[in-house]
Amino acid sequence: MSIGEQTENSLIGKNILFVHDDQFLATVENKETSPVSGKDLLMRSVIYFYFCMEGKARFGFGPHYSREISEGKNYFFYNPESDLPFLLTLDPGTRMVVLSISLKGIHKLFIEGGEEIHFLKPENINRKFYDERDISSSLKLELNQLFTINLSENTKRIFFQGKVLEILSLYFSNRQPDMESCPFLNDEATVRKIKHAKEHLLKNLDSAPTLKELSKLAGLNEFQLKAGFKEIYGNTVYGYLLDHKLDHARTLLDRKKFKVNEVASQIGYTNTSHFIAAFRKKFGITPKKYLMK
Repeated sequence: MSIGEQTENSLIGKNILFVHDDQFLATVENKETSPVSGKDLLMRSVIYFYFCMEGKARFGFGPHYSREISEGKNYFFYNPESDLPFLLTLDPGTRMVVLSISLKGIHKLFIEGGEEIHFLKPENINRKFYDERDISSSLKLELNQLFTINLSENTKRIFFQGKVLEILSLYFSNRQPDMESCPFLNDEATVRKIKHAKEHLLKNLDSAPTLKELSKLAGLNEFQLKAGFKEIYGNTVYGYLLDHKLDHARTLLDRKKFKVNEVASQIGYTNTSHFIAAFRKKFGITPKKYLMK
């Protein structure tokens, strides 16, 4: 069974953008007012990327195990052992991009330098691999185009083939940090605590805790939190929070349901002019002009 054939009757198969040999690209949306579900399959030795652009989705792997993906997150699945069936459920308003490519296809793309990618190392080829990370702002821009682009039949194939390579390039260019460079991160428990602090931070965009409060919540001292956070996420605690808030602000503006001051309030700004200045600094355009575009 090919990658394209496996999705013909699934939710993902309803809007296939591109299928060629071992590459597959599709968007999936739930425009209904209630959740929708469909059966799907993670094929053996195929690498899958699920990018949740909006809403929330669940992957049900049997009666006792499931994973949830929320807005702004990306899941990476690789299972070399066997095909893995699952039930995909999309909440109302959910939009996702799905990309898959065979392990052989990835090796062709990274024939030189592939050792830099964790799962391509020889000792990992026969191991299951799973990764969850935030979708970078640069990758979001490219992925959002897939829902709005209007092309002629003659140019679609070339455009989407290039888009597959662009998505993979942006994904893998966001390399994971070298855990050996920070002594605090040798301890898996410390890494979990820092990730817990990050999740708490993102759940409280409009009322972020102080560094002292966040450290106490995570069970770390402030120095451990600051050093570890910078090592894992490549930014300071509040630099990371600001980036996420502004990315979220742009997503809200894309929906064209909110005014600029309403978006500012939703992400925790009491002074709209401060929000406008921060938005312009990050994206090179004011929120008002962004809305007009």
